[in-house]
Amino acid sequence: MQGFHVRYGWMFRGSYITRVDEKGRLKLPAEFKRQIDEEYGGQFFITSRDGKVAEIHPMREWEEFEKKLAAVPSFNAAKQKLLKWINYFGQQIEMDGQGRVLLPQLLREKANLMAEVVVYGNEGYLKVENHQVYEQGLETGPITLEDRVELEKYGV
Repeated sequence: MQGFHVRYGWMFRGSYITRVDEKGRLKLPAEFKRQIDEEYGGQFFITSRDGKVAEIHPMREWEEFEKKLAAVPSFNAAKQKLLKWINYFGQQIEMDGQGRVLLPQLLREKANLMAEVVVYGNEGYLKVENHQVYEQGLETGPITLEDRVELEKYGV
């Protein structure tokens, strides 16, 4: 699994089943850690837009997102909602020497990220979801014919 430059960063691919330890630390899967070491370093912003899935953004990618967000007028209602969510769950963290990141306690509890989880690529950042919930989502939300038609518009 190789990273490649897209728009403003690297692409994280694939998924890994792992665990969050009793102290709330997530050991990043080795392949993702290698990509992070090569391209980003150990600074992250961890947040959630829905309280169900954690997002681990390399700091450089998060700062690019913040630039886009800054272009939205401060009185925009959708921007205010988004800021409320990402700041409520958000924390800037640093990866430790063993490749672990501490997931914010509030987010761990709300999203049930306290045991087996799936860490998966979502373009320029990682998502972390409860393994059982993730699998249920695969079963209840298959790719439909309508989805395929929509993606074909983009050559995918």
